[in-house]
Amino acid sequence: MIIDLHAHVFPDRLAAKTISILTESADNIFIPVNDGTVSGLLKNMDEWGIDVSVIQPVVPKQSQFKRINEWSAEICSDRVISFGGVYPHTDDYRRDIDFVVSLGLKGLKFHPEYQDFVLDDEHMLMLYDYALGKGLILFFHAGVDIAYPPPVKSTPRQFVRVAELMGGGVIVAAHLGGYEQWDDVEEILAGTDVYFDTATGFEFFSTDQFLRILEKHGSDKILFGSDAPWTDAAVEIEHINSLPIPDSDKAAILGGNAKRILNI
Repeated sequence: MIIDLHAHVFPDRLAAKTISILTESADNIFIPVNDGTVSGLLKNMDEWGIDVSVIQPVVPKQSQFKRINEWSAEICSDRVISFGGVYPHTDDYRRDIDFVVSLGLKGLKFHPEYQDFVLDDEHMLMLYDYALGKGLILFFHAGVDIAYPPPVKSTPRQFVRVAELMGGGVIVAAHLGGYEQWDDVEEILAGTDVYFDTATGFEFFSTDQFLRILEKHGSDKILFGSDAPWTDAAVEIEHINSLPIPDSDKAAILGGNAKRILNI
């Protein structure tokens, strides 16, 4: 079973415009492989042999919170699982998290750069604690986002602090723990309880460094993610299957670990 824990889709009426804006904001470095719709993703999944994709929506404004989460619940199926999201600067995070839980969504997606918050801010720590207490998975963009200037708002050191203070629950740092911060990931974040995904991806971090991080961190805390539609998941799957590691580790990374944390 192959589970892509990191994918993005948008409502049909907004997809073309959203894809265009996001592509331009990243200086056209990441070229989309589908049109950003649910149907476009499912077509790719069929072509690439992906059984389940997990959608990671971002809530950029409080006024969009309810609509984004309701749509996220509507698109769920046997092949598409969507997380929810909250606006970090909400006036009542308990109310909003309870709403996400009421919709049956399994996790929350956060993007410190896009949502303009610092990962280990005291307010955010209270929000995380409440969400984890409700059984939600916390999924984060981690590290640099090339569309935003420094300083980086989610560093490996901050993830270490968050994990230590939370003391449990599933916390996922995308982009192998921190985009363009893989030396720090290898040095200080690998070996902690934080999960990493592989999104955006082997084109940017070296295979040798991935293998070192894998050895230190353990194959049970690495999750396959494509960041669809921004990378070709087939290429990423092929790369994982070509690694000089046991087949059991490949199976865990490509789907076994996600199946466990998602309880499916």
